[in-house]
Amino acid sequence: MGRGRAKAKQTKVARDLKYRTHETDFGALARELHGEQDGAESPDGGDDHDEWSDYAERDRT
Repeated sequence: MGRGRAKAKQTKVARDLKYRTHETDFGALARELHGEQDGAESPDGGDDHDEWSDYAERDRT
């Protein structure tokens, strides 16, 4: 019970993915999968700071 709304949404999303045309940049996809850098900074801002390291240091004290 109560699955009707969730199933309807999944059906809507599946139809949208099936019938909508996508403009896929396969070159960008290949660069991302191979890890090549084209001189641009990374999507997360480019800093190498690990956000979880702050918590690890605090727990050790």
